[in-house]
Amino acid sequence: MKKHLISVPERISSLKNIIDQKNSARIMEAHSGISAMIVESAKTTNNRIDFEFDGIWESSLTDSATKGMPDASIIGTESRLHTINEIAHVTSKPLIVDGDTGGSIPQFEFLISNLERLGVSSVIIEDKIFPKRNSLDSSASQELENPEIFANKIKSGIDKKSNPDFLIVARIESLIAGTGLKDAINRAEHYIDAGIDGIMIHSNEKKPKDLIDFAKKYNSICNKFGKRPILVSVPTTYNNYTEKSLIDLGFNIIIHANHLLRASHQAMKETAQIILNDGKSERVDKHITPVKEIFQFVGHDKITEQDRENSVKLRTPIIIPSAGKDPIFTKTPKSLIRINNKPIIEHQIELIKSAGFKNIVLVNGYKSEDFSILSKNANLKMQIHTDYKNTHILHSLMAAKPQMDNGFILLFSDILFDSKILKKLINIKSDIVLGIDNSFTYNNQKIDKKLDLVVRKKSFQEGFRSLNNETLPEITKIGKNIDPKISDYEFIGIAYFSNKGAEILKNIFLELNNNLNSKNNFQEAKSFEMASITDMIQEIIDRGYLVNGIEIRQGWREIHSPNDIQTVEKEIKSLDQA
Repeated sequence: MKKHLISVPERISSLKNIIDQKNSARIMEAHSGISAMIVESAKTTNNRIDFEFDGIWESSLTDSATKGMPDASIIGTESRLHTINEIAHVTSKPLIVDGDTGGSIPQFEFLISNLERLGVSSVIIEDKIFPKRNSLDSSASQELENPEIFANKIKSGIDKKSNPDFLIVARIESLIAGTGLKDAINRAEHYIDAGIDGIMIHSNEKKPKDLIDFAKKYNSICNKFGKRPILVSVPTTYNNYTEKSLIDLGFNIIIHANHLLRASHQAMKETAQIILNDGKSERVDKHITPVKEIFQFVGHDKITEQDRENSVKLRTPIIIPSAGKDPIFTKTPKSLIRINNKPIIEHQIELIKSAGFKNIVLVNGYKSEDFSILSKNANLKMQIHTDYKNTHILHSLMAAKPQMDNGFILLFSDILFDSKILKKLINIKSDIVLGIDNSFTYNNQKIDKKLDLVVRKKSFQEGFRSLNNETLPEITKIGKNIDPKISDYEFIGIAYFSNKGAEILKNIFLELNNNLNSKNNFQEAKSFEMASITDMIQEIIDRGYLVNGIEIRQGWREIHSPNDIQTVEKEIKSLDQA
């Protein structure tokens, strides 16, 4: 079930707005998140007009009962607030809370602050002495609070509330306690004079004559004060009266106060007994909701859909071009350089697996026979690039072109990295995303290699503060011949190409490979055959395609020299010990 987004102020005001528009509101009890979702989703049609409940009642009786406790002011405010928050989180309709007696004045003020914070539209407090007894318990002693003392509590609540549309309603218990209609009218006058937003007149009679008489006199009572607070009815015992008949009597809010709890209690008892008697659950299946429907109702299908999407993403191939002979490490392919007695590629495979990815493509060429040590790895597919002597890394990557149909992640063969980087990349809504790091700009030491530097597009708002942290840098220049003084980032050797991004890459490569005249577009390479991946990315940018970057702060290391190996080995040992 989809929850409509609503702000806290909007939700607080929503009950008053409904009454202003319709003069009445139909409210149903809920005692949990799922029961509240049932209230919110309930609909019926009469004469082609759709009807639904206008709001939700959070009751102390049903809240206590769901916790296995009697309704006797035992469940504390924090526990009640937890239930209220649970309901508010999954619904958007107005929420009316049963505040019992409200407690002491400081306790009542604390309750109001918290209810407003959660977006509650109204609280109803009853004029009994703490600890109260439930009004439907005919054997209980119902002791009423002095109306002047209760009126002072009302005044403190009115002063405390920050939103004028938050409604404080006084629940008059005179007809429950047996003090009669005259006492009820007297109390109503005290509470209206104190500034109350609404009056609830309560009765546990099946034929509530005094309640009906009170409703008939209510307008004349209000006329003395020049204002008419809303009038509330809870027809639990006199449920032969229709909502329309009560509205015709002048009631503005009709609350069905405990019916969903009672319905679930009965159903649970019967279900448990059948299973106990039969020794199996088959017979109850036709009486209970299928698991699949529960999943769908509470949004589990969305999680399943998200899991499917994540599963598809985690099947994204990770292509590692490692076909050439490195000019520094000449005795072995760079992927097989050992760090702590383990080849770099094995470190990479472990990191890739830890992120949940399972489809790894390693492109090899130079000393391809040495890669046989990896043949037992089920997640690794070998792709041989036979022309590695006459080409550079771009052609090595494109040897894996058949693996690119559904997009791919590019991973240079000489880096170790935090596995979280891979998941960050595939969750970006962009067709081509490069991992970029600006730490080189803070390094004053001489760098012993030419870096793949990156220049980002500058905005007219550059340097301004913004709440938007979703904006990705747009890359305008990339390559090894860019002046570090004008560069913003270094390309870390990890990139993501979506389906569309991979298609762009393949199409441009095919065009350049078939068109000798286009090969001059690669200014940094002596020939197209010796082009780097960053040469191709610059070509893509020059053709008007968007290439974004995602900032990676630490979490990666490049193996460029023997000194790098020693540094990384120390770091890995340090991390293992930690």
